[in-house]
Amino acid sequence: MTRVPVLFTAFLVLAGPAVAQPAPGGPPAVGVVRAERQQITQTDEFIGRIQAVGRVALVARVTAFLVKRLFVEGSEVKKDDLLYLLEQPPFQAQVDANKATVEQLEAQHRNAEQALERAQALLKTQAGTQSTLDSALAAERALAAQIAGARAQLRQSEINLGYTEIRAPIDGKISSTAVTEGNVVSPTTGTLATLVSQDPMYVIFSISQRTGIDLRDRYAARGGFSAVVIKLRLADGRIYGEDGKADYVSPTVAENTDTITVRGVIPNTKVGMLRQLTDGEFVTVLLEGVQPIFVLAIPRAAVLSDQQGDYVYVVDTQNKADIRRIQLGQSTPTTAVVTDGLKEGELVISEGLQRVRPGEAVSAGPASPPPVISSEVARGGASGSLPAQPTPSRK
Repeated sequence: MTRVPVLFTAFLVLAGPAVAQPAPGGPPAVGVVRAERQQITQTDEFIGRIQAVGRVALVARVTAFLVKRLFVEGSEVKKDDLLYLLEQPPFQAQVDANKATVEQLEAQHRNAEQALERAQALLKTQAGTQSTLDSALAAERALAAQIAGARAQLRQSEINLGYTEIRAPIDGKISSTAVTEGNVVSPTTGTLATLVSQDPMYVIFSISQRTGIDLRDRYAARGGFSAVVIKLRLADGRIYGEDGKADYVSPTVAENTDTITVRGVIPNTKVGMLRQLTDGEFVTVLLEGVQPIFVLAIPRAAVLSDQQGDYVYVVDTQNKADIRRIQLGQSTPTTAVVTDGLKEGELVISEGLQRVRPGEAVSAGPASPPPVISSEVARGGASGSLPAQPTPSRK
């Protein structure tokens, strides 16, 4: 009996004081960035198609045998290069015959002129009569008219002889031939080959009427066409190394699509022996402002979305999270441009958003360095901005 209290006392000494329960956790830690103005280049993206400036369908102008093809199919040719040679002897013979006719009539005309001069001289004497003079004058004028007609026929035959040589009317790349040597060609044969100009090229793209109004309001006061440049993103994702300039906007809106057609001109440089742009290919057109602008920018990761639109969480003076509804402008996958709803200098939560509740306190600390977009092109779609990246939604 006396040993039990002793053992109990020893147990209490060994066990020590009771362990305290952990206190409730503090405010969630979040990363914040300060909304600041950054310099960007305004850019809108559209889907466009490359189109040759010049396109010529080569057609025979006379009926003749095709004697020779003088070009390499698929190669580039220069203006006035001889491409096809047609049978020439029949046309040369017609030219020679017409020349002989002209010479014969010119000889007769010289004789008629001499007869007219004699009749005029005789009329001044008693031997001449007015009727003789009138006949000589009529004969001279008739032969002069015949000579004019013969010379016109000679000129026509010379033109037809020239048509036996089919030459390139422009610089460009030529297609394969549709007719080979030995066949008879004529104006009804159709296209022998197609010649497509290579440098420069057009880029054609369509924009919605609303976007067209926005672009007009944005650049009209800055110089219109001269205030923007055209850049191209090729099918493999590369940015084409040459810049283009817009030079045409259609005067009407397409009724079925409610779009406006815009055209730009861009150089088509060579890499080795090949041109970089091909007639008919699809490209992404980047319509980029020449002068950069300053905008209020935050990380794209800070932007959340719900049925009411886009919003962010800001940290107020009491270290509580507050919802701000915002309007986005042209943005990139990493940077959001805010046009309304946010003030410069406000602290925006960009990390730890899953732990934030409206009106609750947070423990704010610096977030990862925000992306710098001064040298990054702010790319927007036809509506002027890219869709938001997948982010948690909060009601």
